Amino acid sequence: MKPELTSLLEKYEERILGQKLNVRLLLASVLAGGHVLLEGVPGTGKTQMVRTLATLLGGTFNRIQFTPDLLPSDITGSSIYNMKEGTFETLKGPIFSNIMLADEINRTPAKTQAALLEAMEEKQVTIQGETYSLPDVFFVVATQNPIEYEGTYPLPEAQQDRFLFKLHINFPSLEEETAVLKQVISREFSHSDDQQVLDMETFLSIREEIQQITLSDSIMDYIMQIVRKTRESDSIRMGASTRAGISIGKAAQSWAYLNNRNYVTPDDVKMVTKPALRHRLQLSPHTELEGSTVEQIIEELVGAVPVPR
Repeated sequence: MKPELTSLLEKYEERILGQKLNVRLLLASVLAGGHVLLEGVPGTGKTQMVRTLATLLGGTFNRIQFTPDLLPSDITGSSIYNMKEGTFETLKGPIFSNIMLADEINRTPAKTQAALLEAMEEKQVTIQGETYSLPDVFFVVATQNPIEYEGTYPLPEAQQDRFLFKLHINFPSLEEETAVLKQVISREFSHSDDQQVLDMETFLSIREEIQQITLSDSIMDYIMQIVRKTRESDSIRMGASTRAGISIGKAAQSWAYLNNRNYVTPDDVKMVTKPALRHRLQLSPHTELEGSTVEQIIEELVGAVPVPR
């Protein structure tokens, strides 16, 4: 692992307390070129987590508050007529950034949510028939509030599948939460304390290194056995897609890199499988009635697949 990335991770964990695993998974996702769905109650530091990462990476950051009256053009941009010049001009929207925070994405209708689909999958945006490329480093983090669903629009399965991970942001422990309180009250940190550690050129070179991480045939077979198990289980109404298997493979490479290895192990796969599958699986009605959760079913399925030696 490059020294710059080690320094970034240290500063990130120092700044965002009580979320060590989620911080590492979020970084692994952006290194893998994926997008993340963050779910947590208000006030647990989701925005701060994303903003800090953007600053440390040296990338541009934009935040969009999703509301019921938000239009697709408010995200992608629009074309306006310049009366002085007598020509049409394209005004690019906030999606043209390295890291974009889609805050409370489920508060806007499906038509506006769909404005993100082309950008997330194709790394491009179409405005009035013209196609514009997004930056080489483009990372969407969308947040959801898990306790307030009145007046919301649940994300369709097709859009949820575009997210590499779904992370649950829980409350930190008493000691960690006290440290957060002390940090804020004593003004131990401020936004000016967050300084750039990487630049986009170095970041892209790290991505190239991660793509060279060895993913052996036995590990790839292990990943696909897990994915296929989700389609065969009676507990699951709709199993994981092929994209899910690709996501697990890429995420496992990033996780191995963060652990200073140039090869992927079964433990790397196990570590990323739960956040990579929890939003892609739909439980069957009888499983939900029994009180089982997606997390429990994933653990059972992974445990039923033989680990390669």
